[in-house]
Amino acid sequence: MGAGKRVRRAVRAVRARLRLPRTRRGQRRAVQVVMALSVVALLPATWLRLSTDARVRTVADVPRAPVAVVFGAGLWDGEPSPYLAHRLDATAELYERGKVRAILVTGDNSRHDYDEPDAMRAYLVRHGVPDQRIVSDYAGFDTWDSCSRAERIFGVHRAVLVSQDFHIRRALALCEAAGIDAYGVGVAEPHDVTWLFGGAREAIAAGKAALDATFKPDPHFLGPRERGIDKALAGSGSGSR
Repeated sequence: MGAGKRVRRAVRAVRARLRLPRTRRGQRRAVQVVMALSVVALLPATWLRLSTDARVRTVADVPRAPVAVVFGAGLWDGEPSPYLAHRLDATAELYERGKVRAILVTGDNSRHDYDEPDAMRAYLVRHGVPDQRIVSDYAGFDTWDSCSRAERIFGVHRAVLVSQDFHIRRALALCEAAGIDAYGVGVAEPHDVTWLFGGAREAIAAGKAALDATFKPDPHFLGPRERGIDKALAGSGSGSR
């Protein structure tokens, strides 16, 4: 068998296995379908960027707000991961500059041996933030839950959000959907493997964010209204557990 015949047979076998269209018209239609699906997949990420770009600022130029909301980003041996530590460093600087008067740390405490909010609180206290100015949300299992609970449980209506630059737009869009007038500080990171993974994850999470912003589901846990933020803003009390 000639080489040309072997190549043609191999192409037919691949086409049969992948069920590729045989006609030019069918191939054009397949390409159009793939392009349409790609556009649809990118729409949520495009919405996030266009709707929030004007509200992404730095620590230096972000407008003042009563509360900073800082989102959990994992623990290493019970201590904040490097990404979470960088978020907390920016939050401590916001407090030191007088940009915020109280801080809501929101993260995962779904297991007895995993407590993001307490680790975040301890880190902030070690970096000069008074404990009585910090309030903990132990049921911030994802970004929507953190935003929804911040407004519904803790009464946050205006805030500065703190997260990495690849996540801050999703946080802004969801907190605004939850009823919070927010600006965001996007903490810059080196564009290493962790950053690339986070960016890729955000492209996928954008679709869920669009659904959460549209349908506004209840968070995993609600509960009674907490007064920890009110006390923190008044400069009294020890925060909310």
